[in-house]
Amino acid sequence: MSQKNIALSKTNLIICGIAILIIIAGFLLMTGPSTSFQNGFEPDIFSARRIRIAPVVCLAGFVLMIVGILYPSKDKKSETEQ
Repeated sequence: MSQKNIALSKTNLIICGIAILIIIAGFLLMTGPSTSFQNGFEPDIFSARRIRIAPVVCLAGFVLMIVGILYPSKDKKSETEQ
């Protein structure tokens, strides 16, 4: 497959790959013990890591994904200028 058939450049794909890893890290930060009727109330569900840090990390990943998709390619610029 040639480079002309791919919609995004190599730089765009690298940025999107990093964004996916950041999003996965954010979801992993949200994990932890759950509250059940057998074990009683688990106060860890209200920790700062699960309520504040993890959603901000996920949001940063989603914003970086948008940047990765919209990032202008230098190859595409040179093609349009000619």
